[in-house]
Amino acid sequence: MLNDKSLLLLSLTFALLLIHNDAARIPRQESTTMENCGYKACHVVDPNKLNIHLVAHTHDDVGWLKTVDQYYFGSRSTIQKAGVQYIIDSIVSALLADPNRRFIYVETAYFWKWWQRQSEKVQANVRMLINEGRLEIIGGAWSMNDEAVTHYHSIIDQFTWGFRRLNDTLGSCARPHIGWQIDPFGHSREQASLFAQMGFDGMFFGRIDYQDKVKRLRERSMEFIWKSSPSLGQRANLFTAVLFNNYSPPPGFCFDILCEDEPMIDDPDSPDYNIDTKIEVFLKYAFEQARHFHTNNIILTMGGDFTYQYAEMYYMNLDKLIRYTNERNGSTVNVLYSTPSCYLKTLHDKNLQWPTKSDDFFPYASDPHSYWTGYFSSRPTVKYFERMGNNLLQASKQLVALTDLKNHDKNLEHFREAMGVMQHHDAVTGTEKQLVANDYSRILYESMYHAEDIMSEAIEKWSGVTQDTKIFTCMELNISSCTFSEENDSFTITVYNPLSRPISTYIRIPVQENAYAVQSLNDGVYPTTQTVPIPQSVQNVPGRTSKAKYELVFRATNIPPLGLVSYLISKQTQEATPQVPPTNFISNELYNISVNNDGNVIVRFNKQKNMNFVQSFHYYEGAEGNNKVFENRSSGAYIFRPKNASVNNFIYTGTYEIHKGPVVEELHQTINEWVNQVIRIYAEEEYVEFDWLIGPISVKDKIGKEIITKYSSNLKTDGEFYTDSNGREMLKRVRNYRPTWDLKLHEPISGNYYPVTSKIAIKDEEKQLKLSVLTDRAQGGSSMDDGAIELMLHRRLLKDDAFGVGEALNESAYGEGLVVRGTHYLFGGGLNNLDEFALKEKELALKLILQPWILGAPANLNDLRDAHSTYRNFISGLKKSLPPNVHILTLEPWKDGTILLRLEHLFEVGEAQQMSQPVEVNIQDLFSTFSILSIEETTLGANQRLSDMKRMKWKPETNDILQETEENIQPVQIQDDVINVLLKPMEIRTFILKVERISL
Repeated sequence: MLNDKSLLLLSLTFALLLIHNDAARIPRQESTTMENCGYKACHVVDPNKLNIHLVAHTHDDVGWLKTVDQYYFGSRSTIQKAGVQYIIDSIVSALLADPNRRFIYVETAYFWKWWQRQSEKVQANVRMLINEGRLEIIGGAWSMNDEAVTHYHSIIDQFTWGFRRLNDTLGSCARPHIGWQIDPFGHSREQASLFAQMGFDGMFFGRIDYQDKVKRLRERSMEFIWKSSPSLGQRANLFTAVLFNNYSPPPGFCFDILCEDEPMIDDPDSPDYNIDTKIEVFLKYAFEQARHFHTNNIILTMGGDFTYQYAEMYYMNLDKLIRYTNERNGSTVNVLYSTPSCYLKTLHDKNLQWPTKSDDFFPYASDPHSYWTGYFSSRPTVKYFERMGNNLLQASKQLVALTDLKNHDKNLEHFREAMGVMQHHDAVTGTEKQLVANDYSRILYESMYHAEDIMSEAIEKWSGVTQDTKIFTCMELNISSCTFSEENDSFTITVYNPLSRPISTYIRIPVQENAYAVQSLNDGVYPTTQTVPIPQSVQNVPGRTSKAKYELVFRATNIPPLGLVSYLISKQTQEATPQVPPTNFISNELYNISVNNDGNVIVRFNKQKNMNFVQSFHYYEGAEGNNKVFENRSSGAYIFRPKNASVNNFIYTGTYEIHKGPVVEELHQTINEWVNQVIRIYAEEEYVEFDWLIGPISVKDKIGKEIITKYSSNLKTDGEFYTDSNGREMLKRVRNYRPTWDLKLHEPISGNYYPVTSKIAIKDEEKQLKLSVLTDRAQGGSSMDDGAIELMLHRRLLKDDAFGVGEALNESAYGEGLVVRGTHYLFGGGLNNLDEFALKEKELALKLILQPWILGAPANLNDLRDAHSTYRNFISGLKKSLPPNVHILTLEPWKDGTILLRLEHLFEVGEAQQMSQPVEVNIQDLFSTFSILSIEETTLGANQRLSDMKRMKWKPETNDILQETEENIQPVQIQDDVINVLLKPMEIRTFILKVERISL
């Protein structure tokens, strides 16, 4: 996504003023071409001249203004003239015409779609171009992912699948070794860490905060070493370069068919001859850029959004630009076709020292009134659906790997690809047109629907119990709807635990009546049950056709790791509603929760007497303007810009009611006609659950609104709070502050918002208390007041923010404004026993990202009366427990019967005491359905043997390198029946296993 031209030029002018002022795969055919790819393919630079590296590229959004297919095939040209199939065709032809030319391509989703449609001759030509380094694959993921609202699990997955397609079709010369994140709206530290672990030598991106950019240009620190993980140390350091002009060519030098710049006219008899003028303008720009960089090398991106649909037009002009500039008498420059890899190699050969950075690049502001923090929360239902997709994908891959299930390769591949598309920086971000958002959901839903078949067959094969009817999954539990549990008097449910540790969890099943018996089919035990009414606000959600009026709640205990438990549920004679003494609070041994006269929820901790918090709802009015100048910017899909520098309170017009029972106590609260919530405390859980329901947001007053919830505690926090980076390491935030420059803040609210992928927390260092909020989807969050956490839940705006999408963020469904339901999990307490607190918090976070997946089917009571005798006892994929600080991140079928396994250490250095120590695991006898014959360790992306990885090493300006030791990954220890893997804090280790199957 590129800003429109007028805004881009306005921003550039502003910045310059400030500067001056201060596995199904096609068999790979062997190529007869000698491999000369990578750094060996680079053109020679001149040590005595300014080397201008021209990088021909196209930025092909995997959906944005048009759908993925519309972009690929070039349809709907009235929306945008873009056809990716023509781009790749044209590039290949232009590269074949001249061996001097170079091109980089990024999005594997499009490349793979194109590749499958090509003749053997074209494929052979592409392999030749790849092997000669004339066409370089860079980035290599399925899509160019966002870095704010994506989870590291899904980032790793979509890079892994992109790498796999490239390896299988094009071989080692197509293996990317450079990160190319030119368009995401801010950059996370975890992304850099993952790139380093993938074996990348460096990373390039375009967008950084305008104040940060001014400072970096002035100080010549646009290129630096990013120290991206305090836990992993030097192994996570990554050389990073910020591009001078985002990813656009110099003004006046866009030679694409989509552009309006004058071509290079070299006929001296023509009255339009312009070579001398063009070169003068070009050199002036190049020398200005070079003034802000360290070496006699600069990189110029020659391309943009969906450019090179007629590549020869662009290349013909670049050929002339290179030729005539270099041929000038006394020329002090050397213009050459290059790639980011070649540019990086040139810098590395200089053997210089470079500045360092250890924080991240959030929030991103493109001007004083445009903080791109709105998209942290835009389209919250899409964000939740994506998180559900990852949950189901991991469960599906695990079950296929564990049961050696056949015939579902295609469905699994499509699911991987659907999730790769969802990571795109205009997909899960919510910054796409509505028609595109609908198509993203269609793509993901189709894969999730087919995953139902995968899991059903795997469970039947593994459990040994054949179902007469299909097993279903409940896709609509978020609106308390589930067909098989509502329409059958008796049914079975199977709960699959995708975590690598046993868990106990509360199951909630929508039902029509209020009395049901639940029996475990594994051991015959009848757990305690409770039915609670579904709030009327949920029953009234537009589009909900469910007949369920209650939810059946019970605790499923000790679900084995990577394992199954099953239950028989049967309707009983309807019970009279029990008479309970009226009360105005809910409570257990940990909490006492009530509502005050303003409708705010008061939570008092019973064990931590010196700790409490108040929960409340508020809203910001979205600013509206004409978007002509910075001060008149509207709040929209990308940016969050409240009209006033203060929050608005709701007028409390609602009520609340209490529901108590042996399993759960609930407080159902109505704030007004479109803000509702349920607060829950369970008998055996240590968190408070806030289940919120927002919408349809009223806009009868013609005012767009951005809804937040606040948790205001009595903790002393001194403006500090903590947010996660892509669901992994935590970063400290300080209100009204940036670690790397003196912040001038013109938007005091949006400028303090940060992405919360899974957790936000505050601490009171003096009292040694901590309060964390864990989320079920990515959201924007902050701490605008000491002791308080706020999170943005839903946004409905009436004007576009003019950053390209061309639509107001005004979602609707079933003829009304969109309704969103979600959950926050509040976890707090003392830090006296740091290991215990950190472990409980970590286990809760794991349960949220990989929730137990529920499948069910109608049941015949006569056939199932003694069914538990036919079910195997507590089926588990693991034969033994893993240490509590170790998690199986990936278990999936790979190639030729192998299995891809990733193990991760869950804790950061210093996060806990014992839990943050290195830990060793013997995985030889870990799995119950296969034994390991051999093991090969790879880089994080599974596309290179770890022993073959040789990353460039860079020297920092400081003496940090003397303080940090280069800790190599300890080789796997194999001896007899032992395969020991050592995991250090935050380490992820990736293996390809050859296995022998054990009969089920």
